[in-house]
Amino acid sequence: MGSYQSQPEQEPAPEPQSHDSEAQHKAHDPEAEAKSYPIPYFTSISGGLQPSQVISVSGTVLPNATRFYINLCTDSNIAFHLNPRFDENTVVRNSQIQGHWGTEERRLPITMPFTPGKSFKVEIICEAHCYRVAVNGQHLLEYIYRLKDLSAVKGLEINGDIKLMDVQVHAVSRAQ
Repeated sequence: MGSYQSQPEQEPAPEPQSHDSEAQHKAHDPEAEAKSYPIPYFTSISGGLQPSQVISVSGTVLPNATRFYINLCTDSNIAFHLNPRFDENTVVRNSQIQGHWGTEERRLPITMPFTPGKSFKVEIICEAHCYRVAVNGQHLLEYIYRLKDLSAVKGLEINGDIKLMDVQVHAVSRAQ
């Protein structure tokens, strides 16, 4: 978890073509055809972040999971580290600035929102002064910016005990 190195955006690997005629005649099963992203996952955020953008991460926590993390990175810092820890039953938040971790934030207003073996959707909403995080549509926390220049946040890193199904960076829909 050192400095972020920019890498090109990664696409999921294409599904292998089946030559089994029996498999071709079976009913359509979307979950069996679901593509997953490689772990660790790195992608760049074109132009950096700005208020009103949302980072959406969907996946499934592996059954014997210990931890996973989502990092929002500058060239040399981790602006936001979101780290569900099943071995501690909490979600740690922090920043790493100039190679040094700050004070961890651990308090949660609800019980641990992630469950081993279950799917999840994390939404990190960039506000004027903080990241607002929702899990499965439920507000979880706010994290006040420790690195104020959102436009410098140009990388997204995801790693740990999950199967990563979808990653998106988009503008907030005001119809919410």
